[in-house]
Amino acid sequence: MQGCLLLRHDKAAAAGYARAMSQITAQVVATHGFTPEEYERVLAAMGREPNLLELGIFSVMWSEHCSYKSSRMHLAKLPTKAPWVICGPGENAGVIDIGDGDAAIFKMESHNHPSYIEPYQGAATGVGGILRDVFTMGARPVANMNALRFGDINAPKMRHLVKGVVAGIGGYGNCVGVPTVGGETIFHPSYNGNIIVNAMTVGIAKADKIFYSAAAGVGNPVVYVGSKTGRDGIHGATMASAEFDENSEEKRPTVQVGDPFTEKLLIEACLELMASDAIVAIQDMGAAGLTSSSVEMASKGGVGIRLDLDKVPCRETAMTPYEMMLSESQERMLMVLKPGREDFAQAIFRKWELDFAVIGEVVDGGDLTMTFHGEVVGRIPLDPLADAAPKYDRPHVPTPKRAALTDVPASANIVADLKTLLGSADLCSRRWIWEQYDCQVGADTLQRPGGDAAVVRVHGTKKALAIATDCTPRYCFADPFEGGKQAVAETWRNIVAVGGKPLAITNCLNFASPQNPVIMGQLVGCIEGMAEACRALDYPVVSGNVSLYNESKATGGGNAILPTPAIGGVGLLADYDSQMDLAFKAAGDVIWLIGGAGTHLGQSLWLRECHGREDGPPPVVDLAAERAAGDAVAALIAAGTVNAVHDLSDGGLAVAVAEMAMASGLGAIVEVALDAASAFGEDQGRYLVTAPAGVVIDGATRIGTVGSDALVLNGETVTLAELKRTHEATLPAMIKG
Repeated sequence: MQGCLLLRHDKAAAAGYARAMSQITAQVVATHGFTPEEYERVLAAMGREPNLLELGIFSVMWSEHCSYKSSRMHLAKLPTKAPWVICGPGENAGVIDIGDGDAAIFKMESHNHPSYIEPYQGAATGVGGILRDVFTMGARPVANMNALRFGDINAPKMRHLVKGVVAGIGGYGNCVGVPTVGGETIFHPSYNGNIIVNAMTVGIAKADKIFYSAAAGVGNPVVYVGSKTGRDGIHGATMASAEFDENSEEKRPTVQVGDPFTEKLLIEACLELMASDAIVAIQDMGAAGLTSSSVEMASKGGVGIRLDLDKVPCRETAMTPYEMMLSESQERMLMVLKPGREDFAQAIFRKWELDFAVIGEVVDGGDLTMTFHGEVVGRIPLDPLADAAPKYDRPHVPTPKRAALTDVPASANIVADLKTLLGSADLCSRRWIWEQYDCQVGADTLQRPGGDAAVVRVHGTKKALAIATDCTPRYCFADPFEGGKQAVAETWRNIVAVGGKPLAITNCLNFASPQNPVIMGQLVGCIEGMAEACRALDYPVVSGNVSLYNESKATGGGNAILPTPAIGGVGLLADYDSQMDLAFKAAGDVIWLIGGAGTHLGQSLWLRECHGREDGPPPVVDLAAERAAGDAVAALIAAGTVNAVHDLSDGGLAVAVAEMAMASGLGAIVEVALDAASAFGEDQGRYLVTAPAGVVIDGATRIGTVGSDALVLNGETVTLAELKRTHEATLPAMIKG
C-alpha cells in the first residue's frame, strides 16, 4: 500500500490516507452498505482483510443497483427468447432483428434517487447513461422515451422536482441531438419522498455489427476514452441501493454532472471506430464507473484485467485509487482493442477532442489487479464480484385479493365527470412537458407525443419503429399479478394501435425496500404477471433494470412508492405509410368499439377523481381476449378498413372518444346510452376504431358517428373548445401553483 502515499502532496494527508486504507472498522464496513454476513463473505472471497479500495469495489458491485441480489432469482422467470431476439438480458441493451440486416437496440433504466436529490442533473445523466448503453453496442440512438412519477404537486419541493427533471431530460436530449418522442407522467402522493425517473433509448444498427462487452485476448490493451474522471458520483450505485432519510440532501455529491456536448462527440467517435475492426470489447462506465466496466468486461470474458491507475485521465488533483475506481463521472467508455490498433483509435478520439489513454491490459487468471506508481494497490478475484455476488430469496407475502365493489356509485352527469377526468393530474395534456423536448431532430419522427405510441422511421427505409411506455401503479398496488400483466399488455396494445407488430420489451422495476416481505411480494407478483403476459403475447424481455429502496423515511415523505414496473415496448411497421393514429379523419365516419362494453370500475380513475376512492380490484387482463382483439385490429389496419385507432385505458370509453375528438378537431355523437361503467370502465383489451359509413366491422359494436365541433354524450353537448381548455390548462396551472 506504500504506493498510495504518492497520491498526496503533504505527509499528513498521505499518512491519513494510508491509515484509512489499512484500518477497516465495523463502522467503515457498515457505511459501505454491508451486512455482517456479507462482510464475512468478502473475507472468505479474499482470504484476508480487504483494504479500503477493495472494500469500496465490493460495496458497489454487491449493491442492489449492480448485483440485483434481491431480484435475480425472480427475474429468471421472465421469457427472454424469440426467433427475432439477437441478444437478450445480460449485455448493455437488448437487440432484436427488424429485417433487411437491421437491428433495433434498446433499454430502459432508472435514475430515481439522483433525480430526487438534484433533479436537473439526475434526470440529465439518466438520459446520458441510457444513451451510452445503446451506442456502446454499435447503434446510433434514434429515439428517447421516459416514464416519470411525481408526488402531490403541493408537496414540499415537488414543483422544483417536476421543473428540474423535465428541464434535465430536455436539456440533455436536445443538446445531444436525439429526439425525445414520448413517454408518460403520473402524479400520486406515494411519490412525495421518492420520485421515479426512468429513461429509455432506442437505436439502430446493422445486425452483423453488434458490439459486446466480453474482454478477450491476453495482452490486449485496455483503453479509456471520453471525459476525464472527477470526484462526482462516487458511491452513486450504493446511494441508489438505500432508502432516503432526513439526511438525504447530504448525498448531493453522489449525483453525477452531465455534458451532452461531450456525449455527442463520444457517440460520433465510438461509431467511427466501430466502423473499423479495432474493437474487441466495449463497455460504458455507468453505475460504479471504472469498477463495474472493468469487472463486467473481464468476468464475461473469463479473463483477468490489470489497470494502471496512474494513467487514468483525471480532472482533479490528487485523486486516490478509491476515487478513480468508484467515480461515476459521465461520458466515459472502456474498450479492449486489438494489439497494434492503439494509434489508429487514438487519432479518432483526438480528432473528436476526447481523452484517450491505454490504462491496462487483459491478463491471464481471474483477478482485477490495480497498480499505482508501480505498487499493487488492490487485487480482487473477479468471480465473487460478479456471478458469485450475493443472491437472496427474500421472504415475500402475496398481496391479498381485493373484494369486488359492492357499492358502486352512479354518475350524476357523464359530461361533468368527463371534464373532471380530462382536467385531472393524470389525464390532462402533457403538452407543457413535451414541448420542452425536441421531438423532431433527425427528421425521422412520424408522430408527435400524445398518441398511443411513438413512431420513428428507420432512416433510409420504409420501415418504422413503434415505441410505447406504460404502467398503471394503482393496479399493481391492488393486485401485483394483474398489474404486471396489464403493464405489458398495454404497451402491446399501444403498438398495435399505431399499426406496429409488437416484438419485445425492456423494463424498469421500481419498488420500495425488498427487506419488507409485503414489498417483496409486490415485486414477485408483478414479475410473475409480466412473465405470463409476455409468454401469451410472444413479447419477450430483452433488457431491463431494477430499482429498489424507493421510499423515504424523512419527515413528510411519501414512504413506500406504489409498485411501478414500467414497461417499454418496441414494435415494427413494415411500411410507415400504413401507420395509424388516434385522430378522427372525416365527418360521417362510424365509431366502432372492439373488445366489449365497459363494466369494471374498481381502481378506475373515475372512482378516484370523481368520488375520492381507490377501492376494489383492478380489471382482469384476459390475455387470450387481448391477443384476439389486437390481432383483429391489426388485420383491419392491414386491410385498410379503418382510418383511426385508439386503445381504451385510463378513463375508459368516454375519455378515449374525447381524446380522438380533441386530436382531430372533429366532434362526435355517441349513440349508445352511457352509465358510469360503460362510460368510464377500464376493462382491458379494447379499442375504438373509425371507418367510413357503410363499412361494417364484424364482432364490433357501433357506438356513434364523427362530426361537428362538439361531443354529444347521453344527449348532452360539450364543445371541443371547452374540453380542450380544461385539458390543456391543468398542468401549467399545477406547475405555476
